Amino acid sequence: MEWIIGAFGTLSGFVISYLTSQRNRDKDIKSGAAESATESAVVRTKLDAIGQGVDSIRIDLKANEKQMVHLGERVTRVEESTKQAHKRIDSIRKDV
Repeated sequence: MEWIIGAFGTLSGFVISYLTSQRNRDKDIKSGAAESATESAVVRTKLDAIGQGVDSIRIDLKANEKQMVHLGERVTRVEESTKQAHKRIDSIRKDV
């Protein structure tokens, strides 16, 4: 009769241990999923911020390109004007 009580106690211990481990595993899975969702949201937020930064850089780059084209045109006009001025100066020197 004592061995039946011992076997029942051992079996009860196994069942309780198994149920406890299942319960803890479910809690771990739920907390892991919650952490994963939070981390995912943080990553998405950071990626959005990076995307906005890249867009801002593109806009600035286009504005700089337009300024460079404008400056290139102005330099060309100044060079042409300078060339004409040098020709006039040279013709004045020959006359003198």
